[in-house]
Amino acid sequence: MNKVLIIAEHDGKNLNISTARTVTASQGIAESVEIVIFADDGNIIATQAAAIAGVTKVLLVENPINKHVLSAILAPQIEAIANEYSHIFAPNTTFGKDLIPRVAALLGVPQVSNIMRVESPNIFDRPIYAGNAIVTVEVPNNGVVVGTIRTASFPEAAGGGLASIEQCEIFVDVPTHTRFISLAANGDDDHPDLQAASKVIAGGRGLGSQENFNIIYRLADKMGAAVGASRAAVDAGFIPNSHQVGQTGKIIAPDLYMAIGISGAIQHLAGIKDARTIVAINKDADAPIFEVADIGLVGDLFTIIPEIEKALG
Repeated sequence: MNKVLIIAEHDGKNLNISTARTVTASQGIAESVEIVIFADDGNIIATQAAAIAGVTKVLLVENPINKHVLSAILAPQIEAIANEYSHIFAPNTTFGKDLIPRVAALLGVPQVSNIMRVESPNIFDRPIYAGNAIVTVEVPNNGVVVGTIRTASFPEAAGGGLASIEQCEIFVDVPTHTRFISLAANGDDDHPDLQAASKVIAGGRGLGSQENFNIIYRLADKMGAAVGASRAAVDAGFIPNSHQVGQTGKIIAPDLYMAIGISGAIQHLAGIKDARTIVAINKDADAPIFEVADIGLVGDLFTIIPEIEKALG
């Protein structure tokens, strides 16, 4: 019987939406989909995970060593319970991309990265060449299948689930050479998480300066949106790279994506093509971003954005 284990992504208080999207990807693969939560105090997170439709069971591994999410600490614990499952998945976020390669290495199995479609329990599709081609990957079916899920390709699983929550103790030796020192936020904590937000306002090189980027922040404040940026804006020093969207940044799939002063290089489009509605504002009518935009406004962003702010009240 196929049995999927999903490694939950959370911030210590709330479950990240990427976990519910990973659940959607797992449905149809197995008769059982379980979520494991590593935390020092994870009862609230476990309750959130249990409410996801399609989840069979939630495993809660509470241990002081899990207070801070460190891949070097989590991987040996996952290895200890891996033989009970046919598949081990995590979201293809910074969290999953850091953790899952370690898990695959410890288990001695290949890893499938950035799964965008499940063809069968051991055949998957994943994008390559900035999303311009799709490759089908088949992995051996005689071992655990380990992979990361491209969460932008899957909707969030519904709520209303009633999964059981089971306390789980794992006794393994964990590395001592890796330890948590401190956490420094690179960006702002006043806006929604970029990869979980339903609305994203992003700025590009067309903003012209770091100071001018404040117009993006103001609009995001009014709309309750996350703030993103093109690589050009990041390279120019307008905004920290934690906000970068695209092939070398974050892959997102919000309900609304507003690209302001972004020309639309292919690497950027690779990170937003799954957005439900794309709005582009650019003074260059021939900018590539207009080829994928659902709504396009040609004009000076410094004139258009204040008008939008007025309309929002």
